[in-house]
Order: sequence, then C-alpha cells, then structure tokens
Amino acid sequence: MYQISTRPQSQPECLSSRERQILFDIAEVALPAGQFFPAANGATVRRIEALLAKLPGHLLSAYKALLVALESYSLLTRRRRYGQLSPQARLAVLDAWLRAGVARRLSIRALLAPLKFAHFDDPSFHRAIGCVYEFERPRSEAKPRYMRERVHGPDDVEDGMEIEADVVVIGSGAGGAVVAKELAELGHAVVILEEGPYFNRSDFSGRSFDMQRKMYRNGGATFSIGNVGIPIPLGRAVGGTTTINSGTCFRTPERVLSKWRNELGLSEFTESYMDRYYSRVEKIIGVEEARAEYLGGAARVIARGCDRLGYKHRPLRRNAPDCDGKGVCCFGCPTEAKRSTNVSYVPLALKAGAELFHSAEVVEITTDGARATGVVARVGRDLPERSSTLAAPGPGRASRTLRVRARVVVVACGTLVTPILLAKNGLGRGSGELGRNLSIHPAAAGIGVFDERIAGYNGIPQGYSIEEFHDEGLLFEGASAPLEISMAAIPMVGPPLIELAEAWDRVAMFGFMVEDSSRGRIRLVRGRPVITYVLNDADVALVKRGVEILSEVFFAAGATRVYTPVNGFLAIDNHADLDRLRRHSLHARDIDLTAFHPLGTARMGRSPRYAVVDPSHESHEVKNLYIVDGSSVPSSLAVNPQVTIMALATRAAERIDARLARTQ
Repeated sequence: MYQISTRPQSQPECLSSRERQILFDIAEVALPAGQFFPAANGATVRRIEALLAKLPGHLLSAYKALLVALESYSLLTRRRRYGQLSPQARLAVLDAWLRAGVARRLSIRALLAPLKFAHFDDPSFHRAIGCVYEFERPRSEAKPRYMRERVHGPDDVEDGMEIEADVVVIGSGAGGAVVAKELAELGHAVVILEEGPYFNRSDFSGRSFDMQRKMYRNGGATFSIGNVGIPIPLGRAVGGTTTINSGTCFRTPERVLSKWRNELGLSEFTESYMDRYYSRVEKIIGVEEARAEYLGGAARVIARGCDRLGYKHRPLRRNAPDCDGKGVCCFGCPTEAKRSTNVSYVPLALKAGAELFHSAEVVEITTDGARATGVVARVGRDLPERSSTLAAPGPGRASRTLRVRARVVVVACGTLVTPILLAKNGLGRGSGELGRNLSIHPAAAGIGVFDERIAGYNGIPQGYSIEEFHDEGLLFEGASAPLEISMAAIPMVGPPLIELAEAWDRVAMFGFMVEDSSRGRIRLVRGRPVITYVLNDADVALVKRGVEILSEVFFAAGATRVYTPVNGFLAIDNHADLDRLRRHSLHARDIDLTAFHPLGTARMGRSPRYAVVDPSHESHEVKNLYIVDGSSVPSSLAVNPQVTIMALATRAAERIDARLARTQ
C-alpha cells in the first residue's frame, strides 16, 4: 500500500488518504516504467495533488467524484476495491473504460489526464528525448515612459474611482487593442479595460501547466456540450487569445465574403475593399511566411508525403517575423517574436495616449436608455477565475469599483464572453440572435510515428499547411504540443503509452480544422453560462475525411504507425486498417475534437431582424455601443480568424471616429 509518511510539510492536502490511495493504485498500472522513463510513484501522486489543489472548487469536487466512481465500479463488478485487484485486472478496468460508451470514456480520460500530466511534466523526461523543459527568463527590461505611466493595476485604483474618456474599450485582444490603437492615434481619449492580468516577457517560462493556469480562461477548461464535448481554449490576459495562439495569419477567402454579401446584406465586403485594412494590419504585426529553418521535422515529413501524393502544401504566414522556433507559442512567446497585441497594438495605443487598466472585469454597461454612456468595472489583483464572466459564480477577493464615463463603448471581450456580458445587462437581445450562430472550426489532430528523428517540439508548432483540400472545407495545419499535454490527451495507458512517450522524438503531429456548417449557442442557464454545439452529419463526414487524408499523408511520408482521434481506430498500422476506417460509420461521439476559433454570437448584418450589430459594428438597438471582436464576425471563416478580426476592427475604428466627429 502507498505510504504518505514522506509528505513534505508544505505539500497541500486536498485529497483524503483513501482518495490518495486510489490515485496511487491507478498510477502504478497506468504509468509503468519504460526503457528510460521511470514508473509513477508516490512522488507522482504528490505532484498531482499539488496540481489539484490549484483547481477551482467545483472542478476538484468533480475529480474526487470520479475517483469514487471508479472504486464503486470495481466493487460492483469485481467484488473488490480497485486497489485489491491484481495489476493486470486494474489495467484491464482502465482499458475497458477507455473503450466504453461516451460517458464512461470521457470520465476516465478526465480522471487520467491530470495524473499523466503530473507524471510527464518532469525535466528528466524532457532531457531524455532532447527537449527543452523550461526557458531561461530574460531580465526585466526598462520600459518606455508611456508603458510605465499608462498601465494601471489594482493598486492604482481607489474604490469608487471615476474617469472620463471619449471611448472605453472592453478587452485587449484582436478586436479591442486594434480599435484602441487606431482611435488613440486619431487623437481620441481611450481607456482599455482588460479582465486578465498583464504579463511581461519575463513571465513566460514556456511551462505548459503554469502558463495555461495563469493565462487561459478557466485554466483552459472552457468547453461546449452537445453530441460531443469540445474544449475551446481562450486567453485571459492583456492581449487576449492573441497572446496564446499559434500566430497563423490568413485573409478571409472570397467565397466566404460572397456569403456575407448575399445572405447578410453586407454588400461592401469584397477582397478589393478589404485589402487596405488587411495590408495595414499585416504591416503592423509583421506577417510573413514562416522561415524554413524553423519549420521543424513535422513539416519535413508532411511535405514529403504531400509531394508523393501530389497535394499542394506550403509554409504558413505568421505574425512572428523574428521567430526562432522555440515551440511555445501557445504559452506566451518568451522572445516576443510573435507580435500578439500585448506587444504590438497595446503598446502603440499607450504610446498614442490610451490608458490601460488590467485585472478589471466589467460588470455593467451603463446607458441613458437609447445610448451607451460608460461602464462599471471591478478591479482586483488578478481577479479569481471563479468570479469571471465564463466561470461558475462564487465569492471572490475584495475588489474595487471603477466607473468610466464615455461617449462610445466598445465591447471586445471575445465571442464567448461578449454575449454573456450583453445579456446580463439586458442589451442586444432584440433580434433574438445574441449568443446564437456560434461557429468554432472543429479541429482534430493525428500523430505519425517514424523511424527517423522528427523532434517536432524544436520548431514552430503551427508553421506548415496542406492547402489541397481547402475549397472542400478542410485546412490542414501543424499541431505540435508539449509531451505532457500530448500524453494527457492520448486515450492510452500502460506499456503502449510509455512506448509512445519514449519515441516522442520520432513522432510528427499535424492537425486540421473544418469549415463548419454546424452551429452552437452560448446563453445563461440559471445564471451560469452554458455553451452548446451539435456537430451535424456533414461536419462529421468532413472530420472523417480529414483523418483519412492525414493518415494517407503520414503513410506516404514513411510512417510506421498513425494514431488517430477516432475511438476504435486509435492506432492504424497499414492501409488495410485505414480502409476499415473508411468503411466505418462514424458518429460525433466517436471523435476527439478541439476548437480554437469561436465566432458569430453577436453577428453583423444589415437588418436588426437577424443581426445584433449593423455593418459599422454598432448595436442595432443602442447607439454608441459597438461590438468589435470575433462575436461580430458574420460566419465561419474557413481560416484562422485573428487577421480578419483585426482588419474589421481597423475598419470599425474609422466608423467610430466618424461618429465621434459628428457628436462633438
């Protein structure tokens, strides 16, 4: 039996001794020793308890319930506690749950993921495969005066403080930062309010769990429910999701703009009309093709496979002109090579005179009935996640109230937060479309195992693409992830999992996303935000085709095995296995998906009957209230949306400037 007598005094205790024992009994068989990776042990259990102690209370309670559920299952089906079973029987129970119905399958994966993360988040494992565990943090650099004087944290705000501005912008991501910079440079008094903290370059260690916990909304645990659960990671920091994205930059295809013109009356949106806005954005954030020397081994084998199959492929365009391939784009760029808005548009806005308040959550949008007049925010030192708009309600730390009176209010909180903020304030609901029309670009990834060194972690995580099938609604892009995150996500346990982990320097990861025709919704249910999304049959078929194409490319490149995100077809060893998958009737519940591009929940359109904002991004119902983020994008884009959101925000700033000039 696992002994806890060596527990350090500083070790947090959030589990009972019985729960701790169940965890050890699971870890012992799920994570055995490999050729050079050690087996899980008591230290692993102590690490996972330290991780669990940092979870919000409702998530910790859910995790403890999963431990009890596994123990109860063992008692009911085997007449013994889980730890009393033989190692082979314990492993068999885990394998059975991983291949069971969707509820049990997702439950055991939720139980195993933190355990695997804690085990593989070890510098010795990273050294063994030749991967950097943590980057040396640079010394704090002297900042320009405007960065020192115009960035305000909780200590700079007195309770009840009131300020006035021409424009208050809620959010500092792809929409808000751009509007703020453009309007400040036009001479307007601009205040930016950002719910998340302000991180400097010296804060970016590259460590996945630490940075995800600090910089992602809900620690990365935002997800939709429906016929398949889909994680939708969102940034919560100055820079919004641009700070934690992969930096991929596409313009919206003409066929998508054509739909906007024909279906939503947005007649001016043509490629030629949008060109000047795109060009302005691309110049500011330094968009250029990823450099060959930093593309990494995954790009090499994908290019080889595509050449053999005759598919179009190329490096991606990114907003990281000085990238040196450190591979941690999604956890804050440690060199600031990626020109996310926290290092591009926000500093430019501050230089032009804007003021930034971080750790400031807007709770009220004030109006005089017909017009927006300002906002009220709670300012606290890194407001706890449980108090934020997309988190479960609960007590928070003491915060201070800040009121901003403004002639124009710009809401740029992001696709999943903006409609909730508006709904809580009784705004934007006239069309009945607020929170609806949610598209997310469902995404999946595959892994190819090779007999050559790939070292995909030493390069740009998302630097290469397969463009052959884009017109069909499939866009293939690189999808590298750190060892510990990848192992946590893969539905395997025991020796096969360790074998794959020890071969991690010989695997290539690649992904794809779907131009979805499925739609979802975010709304308040008993005061809590709930995201629902049902993947339709057409999109299921697209995902299936994407898996088949990616598997073919891997095999053409020389892969000896391919791991897919399809339940029942986890490992494919040859074309016969792939043919079996082709003949299989796939359901949404059989696929592991993620999504990174939520759009459309306060969409733009000419008529207030089917849109929340007009073609200028102004609310159809409330004057001087503008929505400028992914929520106002009219539809699924078929490409990564950040540059389009920025281009639309540049255009929106022109409209807001004209409104301010008329109301002097």
